[in-house]
Amino acid sequence: MVNQVGNFLPVFIVLYLTERGYSAGAAGLVLGVSGLGKVLGNAAGGYLADKIGRRWTIVLSAVTTAGLTAIVPSLEPLPLIVAVVGLIGVTSQIYRPAAAAVLIDAVTTNQQRLAAFGVFRFAMNVGAALGGVIGGVLASTSYVGLFLGNAAACLLFGVVVAMLLRDAPQSRSDQDDADTQADRAVGYRQVLADRTLVRFLLMTVVAEFVYIQSTVGLPLHVSNVGLSPGDFGLLIGLNGLLVLVLELPITGAISRYRPEYVLAIGNLITGVGLALTGFMSSMVLLSATVLIWTLGEMTTSTISQAYLGSLAPPHMVGRYQGLHGVAYTTGTGAGPLIGGAVYAIGPWALWTLIGAAGLLSAQLSLPRRRAKSTVDEPDS
Repeated sequence: MVNQVGNFLPVFIVLYLTERGYSAGAAGLVLGVSGLGKVLGNAAGGYLADKIGRRWTIVLSAVTTAGLTAIVPSLEPLPLIVAVVGLIGVTSQIYRPAAAAVLIDAVTTNQQRLAAFGVFRFAMNVGAALGGVIGGVLASTSYVGLFLGNAAACLLFGVVVAMLLRDAPQSRSDQDDADTQADRAVGYRQVLADRTLVRFLLMTVVAEFVYIQSTVGLPLHVSNVGLSPGDFGLLIGLNGLLVLVLELPITGAISRYRPEYVLAIGNLITGVGLALTGFMSSMVLLSATVLIWTLGEMTTSTISQAYLGSLAPPHMVGRYQGLHGVAYTTGTGAGPLIGGAVYAIGPWALWTLIGAAGLLSAQLSLPRRRAKSTVDEPDS
């Protein structure tokens, strides 16, 4: 929560750059490089979480991000800003696979895992909501204060982790197995041999492409039907309120069901809810669609990482979570580019694509038929 409260840079970097006189294209370049950095950061973080441990991976991420963020206001040439913000994209994501691995290490059952990720996401959502408000206040007075506040929050996060977090001890057999696997595989090669994981990663890319259209297709449609930016803000506020109030109870309710089917239903609901946006023109009807796709979001968000935790061997938890971060950032990074281009062809094309992608992500969530028949064979 502390880390999310101080996470101002991604939200305000565009406003900061345009106020300093840089063009929208330059701001877009900075965002694009930052997005690429986030993909690389998740991959590096997954490797480091398994190699040097969760604790020091998180501390490394927090301290380097704090230092880089603090110097942003002093940078002048655009290439230097692009380079530093790109590095921040890398360092700010390195902690994520390690943080997820900490939760997986700390629990033993699937239900405990789901509960842990549910509370973790709740804390992040509270932090993000508070951070948006605090960041807005700081930005209205001083961007230097904004970035220094971001840096201070990152540093506090690192200090708390260094003082309070301890890596879970490995048994001797686990350690020996990890050493053997490290000798036989280089980087992520062995991890990607897991077909179930690859299917899950493809599902994540498609599902995140669908969900991110709430920040692309939805505001374009709101403007197109004559509503104001304030109306869009109310719709996004409704989404945030629903998540804060209902996500934990929904997570508890779905914990008894098979995760693959929960993911499929949630992805289908998200796709349908966002695709219906194109048919709505009033705030009441648009609010109804927000309710639908938010229900899908709440159904899938927590269970996806908990389910991934059940797939990973103990010595590869970090790398599995790192690849999940790569897939997530790929979907959210490519989504605005593709969504905006398709919307330019015609709004109907985007809503059709969202519906089709929602169906595809639901299908990819389901277990492979061959794997299912193999499991069912002994019962026949």
